[in-house]
Order: sequence, then structure tokens, then C-alpha cells
Amino acid sequence: MGEPGSAEDRLSRLRLIRSANVGPVTYFQLLARFGTPGAALDALPDLTRRGGGKASRIADIAAIEAEILAVERLGARYLFLGQGLYPSLLAELDDAPPVLIVRGDLRLLERPAVAIVGARNASAGACRFAREIALGLGEEGILVVSGLARGVDTAAHRGSLDGGTAGVIASGIDIAYPPENAALQEEVATRGVLIAEQPPGREPLARHFPYRNRIIAGMTLGTVVVEAVARSGSLITARLANEAGREVMAVPGSPLDARAQGCNSLIREGATLVQSVADIVEAVRPTRIGELAPPRRDFEPRPVKPDVADAEREIVLGLLAHAPVLIDELVRQADLAPAAVQTVLLELELAARVERHAGGRVSLTG
Repeated sequence: MGEPGSAEDRLSRLRLIRSANVGPVTYFQLLARFGTPGAALDALPDLTRRGGGKASRIADIAAIEAEILAVERLGARYLFLGQGLYPSLLAELDDAPPVLIVRGDLRLLERPAVAIVGARNASAGACRFAREIALGLGEEGILVVSGLARGVDTAAHRGSLDGGTAGVIASGIDIAYPPENAALQEEVATRGVLIAEQPPGREPLARHFPYRNRIIAGMTLGTVVVEAVARSGSLITARLANEAGREVMAVPGSPLDARAQGCNSLIREGATLVQSVADIVEAVRPTRIGELAPPRRDFEPRPVKPDVADAEREIVLGLLAHAPVLIDELVRQADLAPAAVQTVLLELELAARVERHAGGRVSLTG
């Protein structure tokens, strides 16, 4: 259904990723199994039924055409994984976004990049430091990536507007959050590059922010945490960076300040201590790019078995619980071929009976 890169292919890809219960991992597995997005769409109802679901809610063609028109009217464009200027490091993630919506200077995406994140209620000193290192990284030709939140994110973007900045948001590309950063977000979109995974008009929900954080961590060589309380979103970004094999860096702070606890803990656990731009450049020197795997050009998921027996489904279901478990552990406990386990999980996810988590883990829903 349509040649790769054609308007018809784009429409089918968007319909597939916007269909109910189709996340990034499932999207790539469907393409691996059925070859084209059109064939995958045709198979969704049967796969959902096999997983115990009643109906498959496939994205409406008219709704996707309206989304495409909205993206064009906003002066934005789509970047599909494996096509064009899609960030090559981000493409290495198993759950890389199949499509991004972007505005701005896309040439910036070809630069080596570093993330700067931190507390929303950051101290004045932390904001100043974030702004200064962002400015310095830009002078080194490094793209600064952050999430357009209050505090450290805002300072990092302001410091890198001239040198190269990328803002990753949890909403649609036309929604500014927090509202007071609307002018800054527009500056990032016109002087840097603005990146969204959600379609236009989508308000930011709590569940969207971890997905936003994986993009920030995934498209960069390393993440610098300037200030963070324990169990903060910044630490989630640092964890995702570590899981992706990227550098994790932290700025030390006073043990008397709760906003320094997260950074000090990261350093205790092995993060690189940074106090200057030179420390960051040394940790993520551009030659590291050559050490990473070549960028994935479309999809390379684990193989999916065409059909599984009812008995195999029951074995996998019996091992699942509401607590997340590693898929590799499921394969070991089930004593089944990995492809069979992946097929069962694919069917269950389409039926909304299984939820995927970061780090290759799954759990029952509800």
C-alpha cells in the first residue's frame, strides 16, 4: 500500500501508530510481521480477537488526513524513523517513536547533542549554571536538548537559543506547557527546533512526560542533571539515558539542599561529576558517535511468530501479573520460543490486556 515515503505510505503509517493500543514496540513488530503498514492495519482486528479483545479501534482515515493538514498549517513536518533527518541516536532505542512532528531548523538534528535537565523549582544559582553551560556547549557546536519546563529547562533553552537548542514537549506541537513558556517555546521553534511525539491539539497528560523524557535521553550523547530532588522527572531521564548506554552527568550540590539530593545520589552511583563545559565535552567527546551502532533505517524488532497455539497463550498469561516483569524472564519461565512469547504479547497488547514498560518489561493492565 504505497511506496515507502509516498503520501499513501505516510497515511498508512500514521493510521497504524494512531490506532488504539499500538505503541512503538508493537508498531515495529507489526511491520516486521506483515511487511507494510497497510497489511498490518488489515490484520489488527484478527490479532485483537486472538488476544481476547472485542474490537480493534483503527484510526479513521479522515482523522489522520485532518492531522496531516493541521501539521502543515502549523508550519511543521513529520519525521518518520529511518527517513530523512530523524535523529540517528534516537533510532537506536527499542521503543523509538515511529514518527516525530517537528518545527524549526532541522539541520540542528545532525549535530552531536547533550541534554540539560533539572528541577522546576530550581535555585537561582542552578538556573545561572544551566544557562552558562548551555551557552558554552553551543559554542562547541553541540546541540542542547531540554524539555521546556520551568526552572533548569527554561534556563538551558535561553542559554542555547543562539548556539543551537532543541525543545522536546509532551503535548502536541501547538500546545505550550507550562503556559508561561509559550513565548519561549515559539522562540525555540523559530530559532532552534521543536519536537513533539503527540499529534496537534493533544494536551500534555502525566503519562506523556516519561515518553517525552525518553526522547530527550535517546537523541543525546549524554544527560546533565543540574539540580533534582529524589524521585524527580529529571532522574527518570537520567535512568533512561543510562539504560540507552549514554553518559549520565550530574552537578554536585549542598547536602543541606533537598534539590541537590538527586544529583548527589547520581554521582554516588557512578554518574560523571561535572563543574564546567569542559567536563561535559570530555565526557561526550564527539568521537563517541563512532562507537554507537549505525542508525536503524526502518525497523529491526525481534521476530514475531505468525501463529501461536492456545496452550502457548495460556502459559504466557499464567506467568503475567500486575507487577512488571522482564520479557526475557517470561521467555525463560515459559520455556517457549522468544518469537512465540512476542506474538502472545503483541495480541494481548492490542486487546488492551497487557501494558509495556521501559526496560523491556510488561504487566497485566487494570
